Amino acid sequence: MARIKVYSTATCPICDKVKLLLAKWHIPFDEARVDEDREALKEMLEISNHARTVPQITIDGKWIGGFSELTELHMDGELDALMES
Repeated sequence: MARIKVYSTATCPICDKVKLLLAKWHIPFDEARVDEDREALKEMLEISNHARTVPQITIDGKWIGGFSELTELHMDGELDALMES
């Protein structure tokens, strides 16, 4: 099981961008499609303090935010540290 989970929908271009970046960085991830799975939507809302936009991303079950927060973690070198721990 991947340590990163991306909550997404089929029609979200930013979700696609997140998945492409993670693949480019060779970071495995699981995807939860909240447009198809009510349980995934419920889980995303609980984890993200009721965020209503996608993508929402967790690492080891801890909510980190969306695309901007993921790229910021990567640019600051903190994503590598999170993945190594």
